[in-house]
Amino acid sequence: MAELFYDKQADLERLKNKPIAIVGFGSQGHAHAMNLKESGLDVRVGLYPGSKSWGKVEAAGLKAMSVADAAKEAQMVMILTPDIGQADIYRDHIAPHMEPGKTLMFAHGFNIRFGQIIPAKGIDVSMVAPKAPGHRVREVYTQGGGVPALVAVEQDATGGAFADALAYAKGIGSTRAGVLRTSFTEETETDLFGEQAVLCGGVAALVKAGFDTLVDAGYQPEVAYFECMHELKLIVDLMYQGGLNYMRYSISDTAEWGDYTAGPKIINDETRAAMKQLLADIQSGAFAEDWIDENHNGRPRFNAARKGDIEHRIESVGLELRRMMPFVNPREVTPGTGGA
Repeated sequence: MAELFYDKQADLERLKNKPIAIVGFGSQGHAHAMNLKESGLDVRVGLYPGSKSWGKVEAAGLKAMSVADAAKEAQMVMILTPDIGQADIYRDHIAPHMEPGKTLMFAHGFNIRFGQIIPAKGIDVSMVAPKAPGHRVREVYTQGGGVPALVAVEQDATGGAFADALAYAKGIGSTRAGVLRTSFTEETETDLFGEQAVLCGGVAALVKAGFDTLVDAGYQPEVAYFECMHELKLIVDLMYQGGLNYMRYSISDTAEWGDYTAGPKIINDETRAAMKQLLADIQSGAFAEDWIDENHNGRPRFNAARKGDIEHRIESVGLELRRMMPFVNPREVTPGTGGA
């Protein structure tokens, strides 16, 4: 059975005399820092020199300082910068200040699971991974709730690593919703697989393929957009609220019959074999090695793939349609200038 923990099982008092450093002030960093501060904890934010976030940190009533100074002051250091780059930040700015008894924390296990960061033996190493983008972590907290999270301990030098991680989860609001105990390995491998096979890679490829199939058959691109992209949210919301059963309860019998008959034709033995290979590549470290090398080489394939998808015809059609639908609260971004 899964182990779930809630407010009553987490003791925030454990952290009252433990200064916390949040490294990074992006989507997750902003949410963690603000929520912890409003939970009554001693928070400072570590940034690189010249960071555009420096003023934002101070405007939020938080202490901004260099990563090294923040790590030196803090008893707990949470790294919330992008996966690629964490190893350099840790080696150059954090590791020299991680004295025995301190805690190193993550919101994703990538760098520990794949050996990019190897912490000293005398420190606690734990993870609190909210299952939502940072803006939702913040938003739900301010509304009096919280988003679920995963918690894990990789190294328990003090004997209190799990209790401290649970207290941290309470500080950002996650024990209000429920915290599930896992491991760094399980969190990392399932997170990467979910992103690749379903949430990002699988869904995006399915949407584009459906759109292209209709447009190439002569149907209006706008109609294809509504069918393959716009209405997806309606279906996902139903799943979110009540699972597949509630989704099928809510749609027409015709749609439900199409679900049963067409689904296995799209997700077939070949698709399942591809999913198994994706998982195998994650488990073996092949994906991580390839991604690390891609970054070291200047991201040529990544940038080409991003450019190709930005220029896909579904994006230009969707952009114009969303501008006519202010009720969807449309967003227009320049890829590469932000993110969770």
